[in-house]
Amino acid sequence: MIEFLLTEELYEVKTCAGTKDFWIQMQQNIPDMVILDIMLGDGNGLDICNQLKHSAKTYNIPVMMMSANNHLNEVKSKCDAEDFINKPFDLNDFASRVEKYVLISAFNTYLFFNT
Repeated sequence: MIEFLLTEELYEVKTCAGTKDFWIQMQQNIPDMVILDIMLGDGNGLDICNQLKHSAKTYNIPVMMMSANNHLNEVKSKCDAEDFINKPFDLNDFASRVEKYVLISAFNTYLFFNT
C-alpha cells in the first residue's frame, strides 16, 4: 500500500525484501529518504536506522520509522530517526511528511554541491 501511494505521488520507490537486500540497495543508490518498519522479517528497523545515522555516508538521509507499537516515546529513545509514525496512519498525513523530508533532502543535496 505504501509503495502504491508513493508511486501515485510520483516518487521513485525501491522496496526491499529484507535487511540484506536493503544494504545491497544502499550500496547501489543513496535514497532521498528511508522509510522503515520497526518489525522486519529478518531484522530490526531500529538497528538499520542506527547504522544509517552512525555512518558518515548516510547520516543525512531522513529516516521515518513506522510501527504498530503505541509506545512511541520508547521507540524514539532507541534511534535518531527524523520522524515516527504509528500504524494505522492517515494517508494524507503520511504523504505530507514524506514530501517534507524529500524536500529537505533535496535542499541539503543542493547545498552540498553548491557551497
